Amino acid sequence: MPELAFRDGVMDRIRLREARYDERAYLFVLAALEFCQQQLTERRHLTGRELAVGCRDLALQRYGVLARTVLDHWGVRDSADIGVIVFALVDVGLLASQPNDSKEDFVGVFDFHQAFDRDYPWNAVPVV
Repeated sequence: MPELAFRDGVMDRIRLREARYDERAYLFVLAALEFCQQQLTERRHLTGRELAVGCRDLALQRYGVLARTVLDHWGVRDSADIGVIVFALVDVGLLASQPNDSKEDFVGVFDFHQAFDRDYPWNAVPVV
């Protein structure tokens, strides 16, 4: 599958606002948005919580046991980082937000250690 990339200087505009994250983190969040929408019966606005959980689920599906490592490599270390990425995408006009949406909607949605390490299915050995 070919590597996705932003065109026409979009990443340059994003970097002026938020330079902490790898370009692939922004592309991943956009992919997670579509991943979430495909699971709905009709398209609608997603809450920060829904999108953060969708990012978690897509990361586990795509990267498995390496999900946390991949996200960490891109600079994404907690669910609050997803919110910063979303609002950088809103600022450059790639996403739209509702008046009551905020970066804080993404804070503490899930714990990366728990989601990607402790609760990973390979570590969930049943206790007998």
